[in-house]
Amino acid sequence: MTANSASFDFSGAAVLVTGGTSGIGHAVAASFRDAGADVMVTGTRGSVADYDTDLAGLDYHRLEITDPASVDELASSIERLDVLVNNAGATFPGGGDEWDPSTFADALTLNLTGPMRLTSGCRTQLASSGLAGGASVVNVVSMASFRANTIVPGYSSAKAGLVALTRNLAAHWVGRGVRVNAVAPGVIDTPMTAPMAAFPEILDAELAHIPMQRLGTPAEVADAVLFLSSAAASYVTGTTLAVDGGYLLP
Repeated sequence: MTANSASFDFSGAAVLVTGGTSGIGHAVAASFRDAGADVMVTGTRGSVADYDTDLAGLDYHRLEITDPASVDELASSIERLDVLVNNAGATFPGGGDEWDPSTFADALTLNLTGPMRLTSGCRTQLASSGLAGGASVVNVVSMASFRANTIVPGYSSAKAGLVALTRNLAAHWVGRGVRVNAVAPGVIDTPMTAPMAAFPEILDAELAHIPMQRLGTPAEVADAVLFLSSAAASYVTGTTLAVDGGYLLP
């Protein structure tokens, strides 16, 4: 280990990362795996063979987060769980306009209601965790939780709701020994943001908001998730940690 660095040991911990097949979710899952955890990831495709991403060492489960039956089936199949990372989410559900009330509602289901249902479905397993520092739920939110985003109002509203849910669950579950926190990634270099490269005016506008003048990396977000899930954060619950290069500064 190099100077001024940290490492985490999650040996034997059971971790579930939704949307763990690409981008931030995959970085989080891989970091937990490399720290010794038994890691489950979810995706929407039929099997591991349907992904180009290297999912070696990760236990893949198909999940449609918008389908209550799919969510309940996954939750009921999990025998033990120490860390749940609600990462799965997307903009423009079904390719629709989020100003359309139906698409807006779909965005809420995808980015807020589904994660809430899964978390609630896993409460017994999380409360039974013996992980040092307690079990953890980490919700992945967005800069759109805090700033207006007129392109994706449904996604923005859902992520703001997930920030509020984080606080409420933290207070509601503190007696169960379950900590609930969130990370708010800034503009991160992932497949979701890759299309901005074709539109320099959009990318330049985003960089202008970032005092560090660069995109973040999925690994930088993963480090924050592992910290919040570790015993090093045993006195941290109900908070949202921005990993944004200063994006939210006035």
